[in-house]
Amino acid sequence: MTPPRQDPAPATPPTPPIPLAALLALPDLGLRQVAGPSAAERDVRVQWVHTSEMEDPFPYLLGGELLLTAGVHFASAEGAGAYLDRYVARTVEAGASALGFGLAPVHDETPAALLAACDRHGLPLVEVPPRTPFTAVARAVWQAMDEARVRELRHVTESQQALAAAAARPDPVPSVLRRLAGRLGAWAALIAPDGSEVYAAGSAPDPGARAAAVRLAGVVRPAPDAHAPSSATDSHAGTRLSAYALAGGAPSERPALVLVTGRPDPGDHAVANVAAVLLSLLTGPHLGSAEAGRSSALVRLLLGAAPEEAAPLLGSGSRWAVVHARRRGGPAGPLAAAALGTAMGTALIEPGDAVVRLLLPAGREVTAQPGWTLGVSGPVVVAALVTGDGQAAAALRRAIGTRAPLVVHRAGPGMTGLVTPDDARASAEDLLAPVTDSPALVETLRTWIGLHGSWDRTAVALEVHRNTVRQRIGRAAALLGADLDDPDVRMELWFALRWL
Repeated sequence: MTPPRQDPAPATPPTPPIPLAALLALPDLGLRQVAGPSAAERDVRVQWVHTSEMEDPFPYLLGGELLLTAGVHFASAEGAGAYLDRYVARTVEAGASALGFGLAPVHDETPAALLAACDRHGLPLVEVPPRTPFTAVARAVWQAMDEARVRELRHVTESQQALAAAAARPDPVPSVLRRLAGRLGAWAALIAPDGSEVYAAGSAPDPGARAAAVRLAGVVRPAPDAHAPSSATDSHAGTRLSAYALAGGAPSERPALVLVTGRPDPGDHAVANVAAVLLSLLTGPHLGSAEAGRSSALVRLLLGAAPEEAAPLLGSGSRWAVVHARRRGGPAGPLAAAALGTAMGTALIEPGDAVVRLLLPAGREVTAQPGWTLGVSGPVVVAALVTGDGQAAAALRRAIGTRAPLVVHRAGPGMTGLVTPDDARASAEDLLAPVTDSPALVETLRTWIGLHGSWDRTAVALEVHRNTVRQRIGRAAALLGADLDDPDVRMELWFALRWL
């Protein structure tokens, strides 16, 4: 693998080069390749056209040209081998893409020495027929470039619109990556600082290309007190690798966007930059005035302030819903948690490998999130957030046990409204006293009753073997001295467990 190239700051994109094969295919020009490597197989591209009859073209070329000549300076076709070899060598050294040789009025046929020199130095040689003026070739190139620029701008514009629409979806980060991979025909991934994939989309590359892309991500992620480029490119086994730094968070903790593609199309870099900006907004911490006030409230609570003192900083009504979320298919890192918070419209997130906890204003609709299982509490005041946390945990267990993407805690008035909270709590503590010293028994009992006595679903919700559930329920029944097959007993225990 070659050393990665650090991309400079993006500027106005150059005019897209034109495939030489496209010019050869234009019947009006009548061009014909007569020597050198195949323009189609080598994907030779023309940046512009230059006409010159100078003996040494090197000082007048910038690179990428189709150099046109009528061979006025060729002394003679006969015995000009050394002269033409040097001429072709200097043309290649100057970076020209191809050489166009015009037949008539100077030469009736292409010199054999010129054919041999182009074959020797690997320069495509195109024969221009007498009926085709050089200006017609130049005009065809400019027209093709204009059409390519229009296609490029359309590609960039349509891709930007598609990415913006993806960012507005309920699952914005994976949606943006899927849309980006589709538009560029690439493997697109968000890489965490430890090299793991937060999200990925598109056909996965071979392990070598993936490893190279992960290493390239480290190039755009600065070390402490160090500068790093915003983007970098590299290649591996015929594929192009690109990495883009995302903003937000501590420099050494920022994720990176990586792309693995074949030959990129003009405008792909601009599209990838747009995606990097969107992903930065979706994964980075951005505090507005409301979020700043909520953060201030959390700081006050941590410093020992009473909940009622911090409540006004948490917004209108100060009623909240607690959400517990578990990522399906693997642990949830901080970047995935941040993306989930963005999708749900909150910056109040507690990341965790097993469960992510979020705080939302009560009344905001909570919808299922692709790739996540959610448990949502009922609306609670700040002083009762601990109760809401328990409700969300129970709702998540029920969602996992029933394989539902979302379960919301529902609390109806029913019989609970006939008993004061203090009396209910005292009764619950008295009834459940034999098992309160064992949190595992309490949680198993609560989950098992909540899932209607299903051994299998309780085992799934608690991530234990079903025999463990049976043993714990049997132990709880023995300690409580209760017949757990009796629905009246279950009802009484369920009521007590809600207040414990």
